[in-house]
Amino acid sequence: MLSKEQNERLTQVGPGTPCGELMRRYWIPIAPYAQLLENPVRKVRILGEDLILYKDTSGGLGLIGDRCLHRNVDLQYGIPDKCGLRCPYHGWLFDETGKCVERPMEGAPQAEIKQKLKGYPVRELGGLVFTYMGPLPAPDLPRWDLFVWPNAIRQIGITVLDCNWLQCQENTGDPAHSAWTHGHLFEYAISRRKDFDHHSEDKLHTLHQRKKVGIGIKELYAEQSEYGFRKGIRYSKALGADEDKDQEHSAVIFPFYTQTGKSGAPRSEYQIRVPIDDTHTYHICYGCYAAPEGVEVPKQDVVPYYVPPQYDENGEAILDYVLAQDAIVWVAQGPVADRTTELLGRTDIPIVVLRRQLDEQIKRVEQGLEPMNTFAKSPDMLHPTAGKADSFHKHAFRKYYHKGFANDDGDRYGPIIEDVKALHRRIEEYHLSREAEAKQIESA
Repeated sequence: MLSKEQNERLTQVGPGTPCGELMRRYWIPIAPYAQLLENPVRKVRILGEDLILYKDTSGGLGLIGDRCLHRNVDLQYGIPDKCGLRCPYHGWLFDETGKCVERPMEGAPQAEIKQKLKGYPVRELGGLVFTYMGPLPAPDLPRWDLFVWPNAIRQIGITVLDCNWLQCQENTGDPAHSAWTHGHLFEYAISRRKDFDHHSEDKLHTLHQRKKVGIGIKELYAEQSEYGFRKGIRYSKALGADEDKDQEHSAVIFPFYTQTGKSGAPRSEYQIRVPIDDTHTYHICYGCYAAPEGVEVPKQDVVPYYVPPQYDENGEAILDYVLAQDAIVWVAQGPVADRTTELLGRTDIPIVVLRRQLDEQIKRVEQGLEPMNTFAKSPDMLHPTAGKADSFHKHAFRKYYHKGFANDDGDRYGPIIEDVKALHRRIEEYHLSREAEAKQIESA
């Protein structure tokens, strides 16, 4: 367990707080770019600050304070200009730095106003808009591989959760939760429905694979890595597992990313847990669906987004897909989990490592040092996982969306899910043809 002071140190993200100052050293994703094509002015709340994200008529992006200096009008109703955003009340114009550069009707000459709104740098990468809210100069925006992976299509799921960001991120330090949250709970939830379906029959499907996670656990392991930490479960055949083996879990990318699936796989994903404030999280599922050379993917001019539902028309929690199952147990811990009363066990070893790493990086910032994963110049592609995708037939349920396996993930709500199914079908056909060619060569 943690003390009250330790818990606050790791969870509070407002200006001047230890964790908040750490978070402000990173480029933070704040919205899909596609949202600005629908409405070029959007109110956002990040790290406890209310801000306005906008795209001006020249295509430039800005993130500034939300209240006009003149009469405190909310700038979410602002008017995009050629080089900034105008207040809808009297037309005062603010540039991307938050400086007021024009005051119509105030006559000339105009003295420069010393006061400024907040203004933070903004950049787009992979269909996401990022901001940097820390001291300048800003580090380079990291080019994590799923954002720039070639021959792939993408979609972005966004969800606002009523809980602290760390509850979401600690999930990635908890490999063993799959057995119950995505196995037994999954089975219980669908058994209560009248349309009890294929999940109970197809042993390759998610819930059956997840239930097996809890069988034969010898111990858990966790260790820091170059970009975060790696962890997993060590299984023993003597304890009931199919074999003696180490099963690695998803990759943790500091401070708030986790990656499921290997880079270059037919389906891989970043889950990004962005702190809105101390009691709300902006959760991003960044889906990347890659094909091998020789398989063409559809062209995307814009990466689309979607909002996976958490509740049905009766207000009941939806629990028949993986993200919704995670979200319900994160929120069920309360707005901020009380870690002073928790009772940790052997499956929580990776969570302890995660908390220690977070505290170590907070201390680095307090000492005036750069935290991990900040880059003066990012490589063209950063690879957080140890290798590329495994063989096509391994972990098949992530690669056969065209055979119904998309039903178990939030991806099913995405606008390109039919394109993904078609892509998976072409990838399967490609691999089967390659295998047939190889066999012909061997038998010749």
